[in-house]
Amino acid sequence: KGPYFGNTIINTLALEVLFCCVVAGICSLFGNSTLLYVSYKKKHLLKPAEYFIINLAVSDLGLTLSLYPMAITSSVYHRWLYGKTVCSVYAFCGMLFGICSLTTLTLLSVVCFVKVCYPLYGNRFNSAHGCLLIACAWVYALLFACSPLAHWGEYGPEPYGTACCIDWRLSNEHSSARSYTVALFIFCYILPCCVILASYTGILVTVQASRKTMKQHSLRQTHMSSIQTIIVKLSVAVCIGFFAAWSPYAVVSMWAAFGHVENIPPLAFAMPAMFAKSSTIYNPIIYLMLRPNFRRIMCRDIGTLCHACLKGCLCRQCSAECCSKRKIRVRLRAVHRQTNRLPSANSSAQPPVVKLKHHSCEKCKDAFQCFSHYPQMCGVTNLAASGDLSKDQETPVSQIQKQEAESVFPNKPLTLVFCTFGKCCANTCGPINCILLF
Repeated sequence: KGPYFGNTIINTLALEVLFCCVVAGICSLFGNSTLLYVSYKKKHLLKPAEYFIINLAVSDLGLTLSLYPMAITSSVYHRWLYGKTVCSVYAFCGMLFGICSLTTLTLLSVVCFVKVCYPLYGNRFNSAHGCLLIACAWVYALLFACSPLAHWGEYGPEPYGTACCIDWRLSNEHSSARSYTVALFIFCYILPCCVILASYTGILVTVQASRKTMKQHSLRQTHMSSIQTIIVKLSVAVCIGFFAAWSPYAVVSMWAAFGHVENIPPLAFAMPAMFAKSSTIYNPIIYLMLRPNFRRIMCRDIGTLCHACLKGCLCRQCSAECCSKRKIRVRLRAVHRQTNRLPSANSSAQPPVVKLKHHSCEKCKDAFQCFSHYPQMCGVTNLAASGDLSKDQETPVSQIQKQEAESVFPNKPLTLVFCTFGKCCANTCGPINCILLF
């Protein structure tokens, strides 16, 4: 398989790199999947600028699924296992998803800058603009990822032997490959760095200026200070994450292009590659932890699911317990306006029937769907069996209301069943009151 497809790192260090790959892969898979799930849960509330966060999660998840499995298995066997063709595909996926991720971060910083510093123009930013910019990010990444396939630069194994990327030896020997490496350095590192730094610096300056103007309004200042704190934290975190992930790889690529590749230790290539792959972990942490709307939905849904699993609060058990509570039946008369007249006393027409969909626990696909159908389940289950018990437990107040209602409207009974429960679901859903009309 070629002289450079074997692991050239010391075994102890190779095990450490393998362990880091496994941990990073698991964290990236969980973090980006959670970010996509939270985005799906709030899909009707998404702002156009948040489309970039979704695209960022998609590109990071694609990088995780396409790179980590092959890198981990190759590290276990201390050599690249999949041949030269798959090596090129591996490197292509790494370039495509990696450049798309950093381009998305760059575009997001520009959009945030316009919305914060120039709100008159930022408020005009809509979903169509967001989708267009995301498409541009993918085209930009595809352009650089396809260039080595067109022989402007070449894909090959990394010097440490268990992964693939740009062929650094070729970029050191041939001017065309070196020009591709320089273009990557300028347009995929220097330019995004400058744009991100300029954007978030402008945001911080604007936030600081608005903080000074709000000092005279104490209440509003408290609200604005919390928003400003979030913006500052988000800006600093994005900048630190970007530089920590991509700076080591950019430095090593320039070292390989203009220095002596033979003098560069294999570990100097392995560690920057790990930092670059770890960018898939930073992004979900930044946007899930520092954005209150994402964090609120994540904590609510994950907390509800974990609580339901730990407590064993199944829908069937809660429904049975809820429906064993006391029910108060109040018989009222429905008023139907027909040509602005009340119905006659001898009318024998039947009352309108309101049909309810039956939501069975067997049909629930997950805990959240069960909780969303809880009120219907409580009122429908065992309704016929509890009818006689409800009649025997009518209170004096309900009997008086029943007599008054029957004296006013002799026919057309309308039954309202108030199913009140708070104890059985207090630990999961909170107190719920459901009103079912029959």
